Amino acid sequence: MAAVKLLCDTGPLAAFLNRADQFHPWAREQFERIHQPLMTCEAVISETVFLLHESGLRADPIFEMVARGKLLGAFPASQHWVDLRHLIAKYQDQPMSFADACLVRMSELIEDCQVLTTDNHFRIYRRNGRRMIPVLSPFA
Repeated sequence: MAAVKLLCDTGPLAAFLNRADQFHPWAREQFERIHQPLMTCEAVISETVFLLHESGLRADPIFEMVARGKLLGAFPASQHWVDLRHLIAKYQDQPMSFADACLVRMSELIEDCQVLTTDNHFRIYRRNGRRMIPVLSPFA
């Protein structure tokens, strides 16, 4: 049986790399348990870099994770504009970020996956219309 693919959101990455983050202990525990590469999108990497800089931290650890193959930028957003636009419009009352839309779309393309997140919105988001997105979060 193949392992569940893990899709990584911004929150766990930022929390793992920022000891002052409220979710740091949870994120550290998850990253210690996870031995497979995490799949993500460039939007998540961009958000994480921004949050690290906002906290006065360097972004180098994110690039190291990518260089070592621990974090895979595995989503070409340019091939999914129509779907991303639809998702953002559908969840405009949340509002849905571009990174969240990319992860939801990734979950539609990767059947056996789970989203690693600290974002409660993933309890609301649905893939392929009405299917819940499996999550690994401090709230689950």
